[in-house]
Amino acid sequence: MLPDAVDLPEVLLDLAVSHEDINEVIARRRELTSDAGAMRLLEECVEELVRDIGEVPVRDPERIEVTRFTELVDEGPQALGRLFPVYVFLAALPFARAYHKERGIPEDVSRRTLADLGRNMAVHRRRYGSAGLHVPFWIRLHFRGELYQTGRLQFERALLGERRASVVAAAGIEAGPETPCLSVHIPDFSGPLSAAACDRSVALAREFFARYFPEEPYAAAVCHSWLLDGQLRQYLPAQSNIVRFQERFQLVNTPDSDPSDHAPVQFVFGNPDLEIAGLPRRTALERAVGDHLRDGGHWYTGHGWFAW
Repeated sequence: MLPDAVDLPEVLLDLAVSHEDINEVIARRRELTSDAGAMRLLEECVEELVRDIGEVPVRDPERIEVTRFTELVDEGPQALGRLFPVYVFLAALPFARAYHKERGIPEDVSRRTLADLGRNMAVHRRRYGSAGLHVPFWIRLHFRGELYQTGRLQFERALLGERRASVVAAAGIEAGPETPCLSVHIPDFSGPLSAAACDRSVALAREFFARYFPEEPYAAAVCHSWLLDGQLRQYLPAQSNIVRFQERFQLVNTPDSDPSDHAPVQFVFGNPDLEIAGLPRRTALERAVGDHLRDGGHWYTGHGWFAW
């Protein structure tokens, strides 16, 4: 099920895994394959991951749910740490590629989508200084055919929840709970979030989903992110990339009771556990995030949508 040790370097390169991590993933493969219990667990994880591959489950796109897959992955051998999820996705790779081929997904879109494994391993190394994958629940979307990258942005096939469906319907668009939508995500390590890059990405996505998922009539694109927190407008210039990104969406004033301070700190500074007092002030965004927190403020997940 796992790629052969001889083939593994090329597989890892195709998934954008950094050279810094490749040797360790290869070296510790034997540690995994020599543990019969770990291999049984790996097979169970893959079976759970690819069951009903391509189907969009009913879930609230605004919330991160603990799935059976996540629970299984978290049972991985302690000795392998956060490398175990990497091997799970390597074993699931043939299923993901077969699904892409079945749908006719272009090779370049398939490659760039699945390369998010390497990107998220880079996030793990930046934060922890070691090889691993901290968020397997996120990467499962890519390997199940639920999410695709077209240009700068990623688009997840999803279903509207009750709250968002009512907002979209109130704008005169035919929509209800479980109406298909696309959830927009902004990957790290991908350059500026410029208006031009986003325009191109949305245009590519419109063409891509119309061609490869014509049976899904998307009512809207939705986004749930700290980047849509309206408070950012108080700190950033009107022509900044983030403010212009917000302007793409009809922002929804959903009262979030719980702050999400960790999200901007993690994505702007690389580590959500950094001391607020010592956050750098090198850029306008760093100053905005840090100064707001130092002044006693909080950041929240913003919500927005636009008609598809």
